[in-house]
Amino acid sequence: MKPLSLLIEILIILGVMIRNIEAEKHNKKQKERNVTTQRKQAKKNFTDEGDQLFKMGIKILQQSKSQKQKAEAYVFFAKAANMGNLKAMEKMADALLFGNFGMQNITAAIQLYESLAKEGSYKAQNALGFLSSYGIGMEYNQAKALIYYTFGSAGGSMMSQMILGYRYLSGINVLQNCEVALNHYKKVADYIADKLEKSESIPVEKVRLTERPENLSSNSEILDWDIYQYYKFLAERGDVQIQVSLGQLHLIGRKGLDQDYYKALYYFLKAAKAGSANAMAFIGKMYLEGNAAAPQNNATAFKYFSMAASKGNAIGLHGLGLLYFYGKGVPVNYAEALKYFQKAAEKGWPNAQFQLGFMYYSGSGVWKDYKLAFKYFYLASQSGQPLAIYYLAEMYATGTGVLRSCRTAVEKRLKFLKKRRCIQWHFSYGIELPFKDIHLARRLYDMAAQTSPDAHIPVFFALMKLETVHLLQDILFFKFTMCWKWMKLDNTLGPYWDLFVIGLIVAVLIFLLRNHYG
Repeated sequence: MKPLSLLIEILIILGVMIRNIEAEKHNKKQKERNVTTQRKQAKKNFTDEGDQLFKMGIKILQQSKSQKQKAEAYVFFAKAANMGNLKAMEKMADALLFGNFGMQNITAAIQLYESLAKEGSYKAQNALGFLSSYGIGMEYNQAKALIYYTFGSAGGSMMSQMILGYRYLSGINVLQNCEVALNHYKKVADYIADKLEKSESIPVEKVRLTERPENLSSNSEILDWDIYQYYKFLAERGDVQIQVSLGQLHLIGRKGLDQDYYKALYYFLKAAKAGSANAMAFIGKMYLEGNAAAPQNNATAFKYFSMAASKGNAIGLHGLGLLYFYGKGVPVNYAEALKYFQKAAEKGWPNAQFQLGFMYYSGSGVWKDYKLAFKYFYLASQSGQPLAIYYLAEMYATGTGVLRSCRTAVEKRLKFLKKRRCIQWHFSYGIELPFKDIHLARRLYDMAAQTSPDAHIPVFFALMKLETVHLLQDILFFKFTMCWKWMKLDNTLGPYWDLFVIGLIVAVLIFLLRNHYG
């Protein structure tokens, strides 16, 4: 019995040992899991903090009105970038490249872009493509630039798509291929058109701001403060045209005025009370879209559109058409929508012409009729209606209702993108870069002249200005090195000093030639 008892004891001891070993293993695994969880949580907290800093920077940047405030935003971007936030790193790379707030360091920008490109940043791919294509800060290499643009476009860069489209259309370092160019432009156009269709709105630019020829209706980007005060005075005195104009300017924030829905609604209401159909239509638009001053309300939108439409106002008629077409506050009724769109279209309203084209193109409430669709799209496109131009391009690209033409489709897509201000070629980058490399500037101007025959004359004058600046810089640097730092020719001699100097040079040349041949 003793051997048996001994065996039992041994088994018991072994069982206890096994349990202890398993318990230790379990504890060890639990500790490892806890450490991993803590690390993941710490990493998440770190990432979240970086995201918050980036968002704070964006918020400050959007609300900033001074360079100092904008600089504060980049402090947040720098902190977020230090925490590995890719979007913040992109912002900092751009700042280093373009020299925002005196931070220019092209070498550092390239290093950051290359790091971002490895992480899949399409913005970085696009930037490296641009720098490679011009040999700015890195080797001039068109083959490498093409690779960067290709990766950038694959990652979702609309700019890379645009550049590749242009290269294939013009045959720049690739075989000229209209179909490939059309495909690249289509991706950009589809992206923009999708955004436009989701936020259908009335372009303020299509409504004349005022009957007066000065200031408000001028092409000036900024409205002088004293002139603005004068117009405010006229608006308060009951000038209906000025009331509508100020309402429009505040509605979208034009000519240096802040976007202010409350002020826009205030002026529109005053003008509407005085009987302005345009003001009634714009109040309808505000309530249809909804904002802080006029919360979205289809019934109120219907009321004001109806008031404007009863006066034969094209915007009001179009607004009622939209309500019936989309069933906003009223049942969907394509027949009513068609009626109002036709009335507005007859008055020349391009958005209504587009809507008619779309109804016939898609067969919404009517039989599909591509000839009528083409007619209305064409009419709307003549006034610059962007979506009409987009659908014309689609028709030419697919041969729907018209003879297929790749070239015409590409031209229409380019026109559409220009209307949406999406085209920013390499040359625009070159202008934005605050380089002081005269030779690089000459090269960019030469490339612009080669790209478009229409650019020869403006490029000639730009080169004249460039050479004049270069000459004056050399003279002033030689004689007044310390003074040149604060001297700005535009401020000192006026904004058209370059034309004056060019005229002077031409006059001297004519004088010398006359004396030579006289």
